[in-house]
Amino acid sequence: MKIIVEKKNRKLTVTEQGSVLFACSVALGFSPEGNKEKEGDGKTPEGSYFVCLKKIGKYGPSLGINYPSLADALRLGAAEKLLQCIREREEQGMRPPWGSFMGGEIYIHGGGTERDWTAGCIALEDADAETLYALCDEGTEVEILP
Repeated sequence: MKIIVEKKNRKLTVTEQGSVLFACSVALGFSPEGNKEKEGDGKTPEGSYFVCLKKIGKYGPSLGINYPSLADALRLGAAEKLLQCIREREEQGMRPPWGSFMGGEIYIHGGGTERDWTAGCIALEDADAETLYALCDEGTEVEILP
């Protein structure tokens, strides 16, 4: 199973073996153009990730993604100690350290899709967030396209 987010089209699709299981509209960070560079920039990251955490949070059922990934940390010039930590956690399917200069705590969650409003997360309508949460487990691949 794979979650594909198309930022340009504001669309999320869940596929399995080439078949579409679910699709919905999304809202993005408040400054959605381009890739996430740092904490607080309002950008939604782009790249290959996986669901590293499932929880019921402030915006209902939420899937945490492993941003920053090792690829993000390398691209953004993270220090060797942070790179090693991210590498180890990625290999173990765990969430990376959140709160570095790159930001973190990027979720797919509810809250509505009327406008781009999150700090970098991917927002869905609440009913769509519930459906997605039920479909996906930790470890599900997530591809976020420009």
